[in-house]
Amino acid sequence: MPRSVRADEAAARVALWKGQPVKISPLSGGLTNENYLVEAEGKRYVMRLPGQSTELLSIDRENEVHNTKAAASTGIGPQVLEHVPGADVMVLEFIAGPTMTAKTLQSPRMTARMAQSFHRLHAGPRFLHDFDMFRLIEYYLRIVEEHDVRIPDGYRDWLPMVADIERAVAVAALVSAPCHNDLLSENFIDDGVSLRIVDYELSGNNDPCFDLGNTAQEAEFDQELRAALCEAYFGSRDRRQLARMNLFALMSDVGWTLWGAIQAGISAVDFDFRGYYLGRWERALEVLRSDRLRRWMSEASD
Repeated sequence: MPRSVRADEAAARVALWKGQPVKISPLSGGLTNENYLVEAEGKRYVMRLPGQSTELLSIDRENEVHNTKAAASTGIGPQVLEHVPGADVMVLEFIAGPTMTAKTLQSPRMTARMAQSFHRLHAGPRFLHDFDMFRLIEYYLRIVEEHDVRIPDGYRDWLPMVADIERAVAVAALVSAPCHNDLLSENFIDDGVSLRIVDYELSGNNDPCFDLGNTAQEAEFDQELRAALCEAYFGSRDRRQLARMNLFALMSDVGWTLWGAIQAGISAVDFDFRGYYLGRWERALEVLRSDRLRRWMSEASD
């Protein structure tokens, strides 16, 4: 079904603007969903539709709706204005302000603002389900087998090292908290007061250090900015937690490599998923083969 037709049919089911003329235009950025700006009687909304076969990516729409509402209660996530059961259509608050990029996040000032947003989100109501990248990798590998998905040559050869990394990050594990887990730079919007965080598809209770490491990787932070984010969040440049951040940053690439490979096989979105997952895997390999990895594992588990 063409996207415009699908959006029109979804919009017709929303009570919020029933009987009002609406203007619908696509929003860029969604890789596992479709997002639309809906304008009705001078008000703006975001309408969110699920993508094709996203259950294969371990995306639970009940979990997403619950967690989006929980995140909204902290003032960091967008308000859920309506949810259409059965269609998994969500109407969200439109957050006015610039969408962030890796470049706009790369400063100590922004790491401090990111840490403030994380503190609020992580202190909020528990999310519906837990998130564990190590278990997600196991799940994705089963999907890869069942659907004959092509993944990078030699990927499985590194699974013993992944197990070693899991043991290292477990030594000083933090109490799990509501985490976003998929912190693309574009998921931050600056409303002029706070850095708001959108898109809770992969959210779940997790070690807060995963959010820190994941966002550092997505925003392409160098080690100085990673240390600044660590200090802003923990109050000091905690050597052990910084090492755990670096290991979780690596695991973001290792895990999302499989996500990208599966997407390359199932997604209807016009995006180079093959280039995406090969790029992530090359970046992961550079760290897996480096001396830094052993040092981080030692510092994380000391």
